[in-house]
Amino acid sequence: MSLALILVVASMSALNLALPDLAVGLAASTTSLTWIIDGYTVTLAGLVLPMGALGDRVGRRAVLVVGTMVFAAAALAAADASGTTALVAWRVVMGVGAAMIMPGTLSTMTAVLPAGQRSRGVAIWAGCGASGVIIGMLASGALLEWFSWRSIFVTSSAVALAAALAAVLLAPETREAHPRRFDVAGAVCTALAPGALVYALIEGNDRGWGRPQVIGALAAAVLAGVAYVVLGLRAAQPLLDPRLFRDKGFRAGAVTIAVQFMAVFGFYFVGLQYVQLVLGYTPWKSAVALVPIALVVVPTSQLTPRLARALGTRTVMTTGLLLLSAGLFAGSLLHADSGYLPFLGCLLPAGAGVGMTGAVGTAAITGSLTRDQQGVASAVNDVTREVGAAVGIALMGSVFGSHYRSSLPDVVSRLPEAAAEAVRHSPAGGLYVADHMADRAGAGGAGLASGVKDAFMSGMSTALGTVAVIVVVAVCFLIGTPRKAKSPGESDELEPSRESGEAATAG
Repeated sequence: MSLALILVVASMSALNLALPDLAVGLAASTTSLTWIIDGYTVTLAGLVLPMGALGDRVGRRAVLVVGTMVFAAAALAAADASGTTALVAWRVVMGVGAAMIMPGTLSTMTAVLPAGQRSRGVAIWAGCGASGVIIGMLASGALLEWFSWRSIFVTSSAVALAAALAAVLLAPETREAHPRRFDVAGAVCTALAPGALVYALIEGNDRGWGRPQVIGALAAAVLAGVAYVVLGLRAAQPLLDPRLFRDKGFRAGAVTIAVQFMAVFGFYFVGLQYVQLVLGYTPWKSAVALVPIALVVVPTSQLTPRLARALGTRTVMTTGLLLLSAGLFAGSLLHADSGYLPFLGCLLPAGAGVGMTGAVGTAAITGSLTRDQQGVASAVNDVTREVGAAVGIALMGSVFGSHYRSSLPDVVSRLPEAAAEAVRHSPAGGLYVADHMADRAGAGGAGLASGVKDAFMSGMSTALGTVAVIVVVAVCFLIGTPRKAKSPGESDELEPSRESGEAATAG
């Protein structure tokens, strides 16, 4: 289950290191790059909840294995993509496979592990989820040292096949003791709401917020959210009962996880470009530069259950979010000449915040529901992560892109149209043009490169500062949260039946 989880999460981060290569090799704009990253993530976010319910019904391992096969086939096809449109399309199909994989990872662990080991299991799961991001970047960084970006997809396909084999040989099959009727309306609403919101954020920045399609997407996101609540309250067996969010612990856990992933993946989208384009690091060195996050996240996530018992869930969640916000805010103060050490100073508090919020947020969600509801708990935990990541990438990409373009030096307007368009498209394209100018005009190219880097830092600072404020605001949602969280699957609201508990254990 941990291997399958790492595959899904690593695929969310691995391509960030290839963004400069994609920008130049496929002539991809910042908007196209955002879609290449977010096409996978938003599909995963929109489908993970209904796929989790499907796994609860027909078998979590069965859905997971089929998902790995879909993922493997789509990754191979993506390796052969010749343009941004095809690459985005195959990333979307990979997202479908990932949505089938992810819910079964946590729900299998919480259904099978004895009650005394579930908290530790959740902590290990959260640590693997967080470290999977770094694993993906290290692997892609190593591959990019010797091969092209296409090697990332070939490797992902091979790992997916390995995960499928491991699941067949080692993972027990688990499912709900009493399958519920599939909520089609709920599935449509939960898929449409995040998808429409992400579309509006990305295309609004690129085409203008007043465009009919952008306004329509925002309206669709709001209507889908309202419909989810209204239909969910009326349905006898909703996909995700809106009433669950009345539980303060459940709500706090969901908000904490969503905001954490929004900040983390938004940061990776711009942070990895910073170390490559501004600091001039190779892909491998860029990945290694972010290893300190994992060195902080993993031990912190293991220590968090003890901190939660000693200090209380609310205190740990609040502290984690504030540390994460502090790291982002510090990152917003960097400039083109800051170097790596100040960047490292931003990573350490952010990593500690990620380790604390990931483990305790997941425990708050799983501990709010009964053992027989752990499929729902896992799906909620997954969907909040993926929605947060998708919105974070879209928000960061949107804010970064608009401020980058508006901060470019006047010299860009005097360039030939093709060169000027390349500079406006992306910072990688801008530095590519500057390198060619340096070969011909010397100082002119150096001046353009400096201007592109300054414009990059302007976009990065604004984007990080915006998300830092959002993280602080999220702390308000923790007010009234119970000081202590229950163990996963041990809700007081509804005790699981002996039959369902025995079925889950036997599975």
